[in-house]
Amino acid sequence: MNLGVEIGAGLRLKNPLLVASGTFGYGVESAAFVDLASLGGIVTKGLYLTPRGGNEVPRIVETPSGLLNAIGLQGVGVHAFVRELLPRLSAHDTAILVNVCGDSVDEYAEVARVLGAVPGVAGLEINISCPNVKKGGLAFGSDPGMTHQVVRAVREATRLPVIPKLSPNVTDITVFARACEEAGADALSCVNTVLALSVDVERRRPKLAFGTGGLSGPAIRPLAVRLAWQAARAVKIPVIGIGGIASAEDALEFLIVGCRAFQVGTANFADPGVHGKILAGLEDYLHRHRFTDINQVVGSLEYPGLPGRQQPP
Repeated sequence: MNLGVEIGAGLRLKNPLLVASGTFGYGVESAAFVDLASLGGIVTKGLYLTPRGGNEVPRIVETPSGLLNAIGLQGVGVHAFVRELLPRLSAHDTAILVNVCGDSVDEYAEVARVLGAVPGVAGLEINISCPNVKKGGLAFGSDPGMTHQVVRAVREATRLPVIPKLSPNVTDITVFARACEEAGADALSCVNTVLALSVDVERRRPKLAFGTGGLSGPAIRPLAVRLAWQAARAVKIPVIGIGGIASAEDALEFLIVGCRAFQVGTANFADPGVHGKILAGLEDYLHRHRFTDINQVVGSLEYPGLPGRQQPP
């Protein structure tokens, strides 16, 4: 059975499972626990031009069926990544996608230029929608015009596949999906975390030092599936589904509504072996439904009001 998928021009994955940015470090930290070559790809922690310290602690809070974080995009910076971490990652037979951050359009473009000039990077995920930083990601991902501007600048700065990561914290995600497509994006990641707040009732203060944070995990999966489905119907470029995936059944929801691949995030913290279980579950599903190719599942949703099978974009 074939689990291979194509995500835009020039990006082919051995299977549709990627690990989500911010939940797997830079990949090298997990090599002792996970066979990185078994993954379709790794999306690294977000990178600015220079190192970042992130937000004050506490930065993570557990919530019912989820996780609330306000890490603040702590990172080593793109130059240290290229010099020290990328060579170690490139030794593993898996696609390396780098999550790109910026406080300005020029910074996004410059990080993309740096990464486009070195071997070993398979694509760029553009973080235009992070809800737990004071500037940059939240603003760019909340305005279609600014979204278009950032994606266009990155597109002009590199030949690597460009994959903007969309925010769920908008009124109509299809507007942002189309803006990215028009700006030259090769694919979309849908979606980032949901802006949320958890309160310590005894102290009457937010549990996170930053205040609000990004909610992830099973609690957001139905919302994420709906948004990914809407985005996939709105554009012709591929969509990568993200949000609360912890099993093959969870992943299949995203594939069936039209996503070509998916990312596992919060589940990485709970079960380092979750990736093998998900891939085995996908193969079992194909066998039981007499499919020979995972792409036969993509966009197979039968939905009231649609004429039969929904074709993938």
